[in-house]
Amino acid sequence: MHGIDNNQRAIFFGTEGSTELNRRELEEQFSNYQHHEIDFRNRVTILDLIEQLQPDVIVHKVAQPSHGRAADIPFADFYINAVGTVNLIETTRRFYPDTLSAHVSTNKVYGDALNRIPMKELDTRWEYDDPKYQSGIPESFGIDQSKHSLFGASKLAVNVMVQEYGRYFDIPSCCLRGGCLTGPNHAGAGLHGFLSYLIKCHVSEKSIQYSGTKKIR
Repeated sequence: MHGIDNNQRAIFFGTEGSTELNRRELEEQFSNYQHHEIDFRNRVTILDLIEQLQPDVIVHKVAQPSHGRAADIPFADFYINAVGTVNLIETTRRFYPDTLSAHVSTNKVYGDALNRIPMKELDTRWEYDDPKYQSGIPESFGIDQSKHSLFGASKLAVNVMVQEYGRYFDIPSCCLRGGCLTGPNHAGAGLHGFLSYLIKCHVSEKSIQYSGTKKIR
């Protein structure tokens, strides 16, 4: 089992967004895990590594993941999300075209077109008021004539490329368009991973100790 990450999250979001702890935990828990400190934008390095590893399955989760941050770093956003992914899937095509490739994408590829779906208010939440969307948004949902954010646009560009590689070169690949994915290992920060970040803020507030009626910080 191999992982590729050069901890760009710490550069984009500060130390609270660092993936260093997750990397150490993977190395401690799994004796067969090997980490590669590689910049995903380096085409030659990716080519050499994939040729060396001969993978059976690739789960691609590398990204500049913040639509808010993307507006400040448009070149880095596009090079990581779009060009970096093309580096990977083209390398796969050249050396191991039968490798299963799952590309973890985002629901931001639909832009704000989702806001056109009527909503209904329930007791505790809002739901789509159209039975057609009760099980979620299908991949056939339109992507044009809407505002995506630069992040959504870069992810959309590479979604089309991954689909094209699948159809044009017959590579077994897919794009998974999730939204607000989180969990206990998420290095949540203010600009990305807001669910994890909110929980961290709540836990930090709850950890304030009390002595009688006097609050001690």
